[in-house]
Amino acid sequence: MNYHRFYALFRRLYGCDEELKATLVSNFTDGRTTHLSEMTKREYDALCNSLDERSGWRVRLKRYRSVCLNLMQHLGIDTTDWARVNDFCRHPRIAGREFSLLGVEDLQQLQVKLRAIQRKGGLNVKAYGDGCPQAVADGCPQAKPAGTVASEDVYMVVPIGKGGEA
Repeated sequence: MNYHRFYALFRRLYGCDEELKATLVSNFTDGRTTHLSEMTKREYDALCNSLDERSGWRVRLKRYRSVCLNLMQHLGIDTTDWARVNDFCRHPRIAGREFSLLGVEDLQQLQVKLRAIQRKGGLNVKAYGDGCPQAVADGCPQAKPAGTVASEDVYMVVPIGKGGEA
């Protein structure tokens, strides 16, 4: 069994107190053991779920994800299509990785960037030569016939400066 989940939650709440860890394990095993390796899967999951609830991390993560997705909707990104959301977030100027891999701190930064983009007028569609919309955020040209419907347009990220500029 991998104990990464326990230690990540435990360090977030209590630091590295070995005595407290032994007490928690003992409480969740009804005094049977003080070692993680001797816990059953059910006991381990109950302990981790309890630590998760105490930390409030999942609640914060869910709230920030919801806010970011809402802001993306206002910018015209189809948030029902996870491929589009991930493509948008993968751009280095946005988040640099997929939406599902973003932590609370990353989502806070993304929220600031999305609000700045919104303040600056939103995302712009850029057409190249033959009418082929190409997004700077996309990174690679995709040939599309002229006159493609707007819902399939690809958006570019507009540089917003160093932040704080109005």
